[in-house]
Amino acid sequence: MKDSKIIIKKVKKTSEGGGHGGSWKVAYADFVTAMMAFFLLLWLVTMVSPEKRARVATYFKEFSIFEKGGTSFMDKSSEMFNEPGETSDKAFADYYGTFGDKGITPEALQQAIKEAVESLLGDIKDQILVRVVKEGVKIEIIDKNGSSMFPSGSAELTTKAEEILKVLADNINNIKNKLFIEGHTDSYSYSSNSNYTNWELSADRANAARRDLERLGIAPARIVRVVGYADTDPLFTDSPLDPKNRRISIVILFPDKKKAGKK
Repeated sequence: MKDSKIIIKKVKKTSEGGGHGGSWKVAYADFVTAMMAFFLLLWLVTMVSPEKRARVATYFKEFSIFEKGGTSFMDKSSEMFNEPGETSDKAFADYYGTFGDKGITPEALQQAIKEAVESLLGDIKDQILVRVVKEGVKIEIIDKNGSSMFPSGSAELTTKAEEILKVLADNINNIKNKLFIEGHTDSYSYSSNSNYTNWELSADRANAARRDLERLGIAPARIVRVVGYADTDPLFTDSPLDPKNRRISIVILFPDKKKAGKK
């Protein structure tokens, strides 16, 4: 036992990943994930239509990690981003209220439509006027040189007109108010045929807009008047030949309180 030697072996420990370790990779991955989520949120806010933003706002307004543990944001995505007319339209109604009732006001509806036009039709937003009038909220889709709703003398919708009507239909589908559709022309007489004048042309254009809105999901029962005014109601009275006098008007009507009271 006296000759026994005690041998001490030293083991040198090395950290995984070298001198800097590997923990920074986890932190970096978390940072990249957070930035991706942030930019996705920015994209949603700027690109989607107002009613879909309303669904997102409603979700986060009511969200609680304590009450809804285990529920992912993505589990709700189909409810927030499906198309108008489906069951989740209630989120839009909850956010904006009901037009003409104690909820949504004409001014709020006007602003919602303007936001949709700004975000989805920014390149032609100057062709869409939205204003509050005595009957309700009036949307005017006007012509300008090089960008028309209809070819000259025709009641055939252009591709641009269909694009505009699609955006408007997606927004006004979420409310149930009645609608007027009006057609207007300028004072230019394009035809020598006395049997087809600006009266017939304006009425045909209003009906073309009506048919397209119905195709896009607007219930026919909501459209209570379709009329052509020819050149009798110009936007610019001092310039009757101005192409901006050629337009389609969609009026979202206030509820008839007298009829409502009789029910």
